[in-house]
Amino acid sequence: MGAGHAHKLYRHGHSPIHDLPPHCKLAAAFAFVVVVVSTPREAVWAFGLYAVLIAAVAAAARIPAGFLLRRLLIEVPFVAFAVLMPFVAQGERVEVLGMSLSVSGLWGAWNVLAKGTLGVAASVLLASTTELRALLLGLQRLKLPPLLVQIASFMIRYGDVITDELRRMSIARRSRGFEASGIRHWGVLAKTAGALFIRSYERGERVHLAMVSRGYAGSMPVIDEVVATRAQWAYAAVLPAAALAVCLMGWTL
Repeated sequence: MGAGHAHKLYRHGHSPIHDLPPHCKLAAAFAFVVVVVSTPREAVWAFGLYAVLIAAVAAAARIPAGFLLRRLLIEVPFVAFAVLMPFVAQGERVEVLGMSLSVSGLWGAWNVLAKGTLGVAASVLLASTTELRALLLGLQRLKLPPLLVQIASFMIRYGDVITDELRRMSIARRSRGFEASGIRHWGVLAKTAGALFIRSYERGERVHLAMVSRGYAGSMPVIDEVVATRAQWAYAAVLPAAALAVCLMGWTL
């Protein structure tokens, strides 16, 4: 997979969560999200327990609460959508602070907010404790189709390459006194986008030719074989197992 690739969500550290094999963490996070989504929305207390489980994992991973909360801001658009639901949904109405709100809309908003926030929190914890390269190795270990893993790997690497290329082009424009200040400069920005596409396409062709010349035949060699012990699988299963117990209580109580 090449050299290690850090990302902004990753927080370097040494903890039991950091040390778990990536495929164990991927499976645990996926199972946790599935359990949360399967929980009846009326079991409000269950989502509180899920939040406690997430907090416990964050504490074990030594992820500060502020770091986690700042990363949760990515769900703001979904929060805005959820806030509108009680106003636009149909059905039985209820008065809240002088406003007529839909009961089904209130439950729907709660459902989106609770499950969405917990899912994003689990994803943030996964990204905070696992490097991108390790995530790709984990996906490969979980037998995800190799082509999808390769596409994800190339997307990650080319995303940085294209961003850096765009940054250099922006510096070149500013060094020549250009500052976009109105609609009359849209033509220049359009030409920049076109030049960026051509450069990216040409670079992709060069990289592909280089890979083929080195024996690439449609699959990437596995350099690091990541394995997990039974103890590590058991440790990773604690979160989804505890969540499953809460979910079952939510359906029976």
